[in-house]
Amino acid sequence: MFARSAIATRSAAPALNVIGQTRNMATLKEIQNRLKSITNISKITASMKMIASTKVTRAQRAMKVARIYGNVSCDFIEQAEVKKADGAKELVVVVSSDKGLCSGIHSSLSRHTRKYLADYPEAPVAIIGDKAKSQIQRVFAQNMTYSFNQIGSTIPAFDETSAIASVIISDKSIEFDNIKLVYNKFASAIAFETSEIECFPASQIVEAPGFKSYEVQEEILENLNEFLFANNLHWALVEGHAAEMAAKRTAMENATKNAGDIIQRLTLQYNRGRQTVITNELIEIITGASAL
Repeated sequence: MFARSAIATRSAAPALNVIGQTRNMATLKEIQNRLKSITNISKITASMKMIASTKVTRAQRAMKVARIYGNVSCDFIEQAEVKKADGAKELVVVVSSDKGLCSGIHSSLSRHTRKYLADYPEAPVAIIGDKAKSQIQRVFAQNMTYSFNQIGSTIPAFDETSAIASVIISDKSIEFDNIKLVYNKFASAIAFETSEIECFPASQIVEAPGFKSYEVQEEILENLNEFLFANNLHWALVEGHAAEMAAKRTAMENATKNAGDIIQRLTLQYNRGRQTVITNELIEIITGASAL
């Protein structure tokens, strides 16, 4: 009876070892597949980081030029002492883009806009870019008046900006006095700030205390005001494009680094699993030899 028990125990041990080996082999195959997929992802993110780095350099050059003209427009409004009129209705223009994979740069614009619309629920909104549009229209779809897309895939041109500005200004069906531009300001290669630019109508500029020091003919004042709006909008677009490219480079760099960490952990796990399988096989050989 004891002999039969011993034989049964010996026959059960190899069966358990075979089950354990099968489980280990399945686990190793899964780890190997994950290693392959994550390695491919890391190659893609590394390539996207290199592309974004190249675009950041060009975007910063364009941003420096746009900042010069934008600062001149802001200095004119500041020196003329133009103030927002009481009860003036504002049109919010959100400057975003169509593409993602750039951290929370679009979410920051959406949060800022939703916070403003919570205080002024009747304010109309014009959105540039599909990313901010999809986030804002979930709650404030009734406020959306215009949406523009296919802008910002490359460095924005002033012709595109002028076309958008003309559409917004020439439409008389939307009632507003001022225009508030909400955009992402480039702070550094790893940081951005959600900022605003105020644009005023010609009537408020004429009534400003410091406007009399400028010799501007009334017949060209409206054209000047339209140019100021287009200039500020172009500044916001170019500045936002530079911030987006910098955020995308940082996001792809972090993604590549995280993929490398995962690959390192999976490689260690795979090697330990292989070592376990080899050890079990050696134990079986030694046990079989001892039984003989």
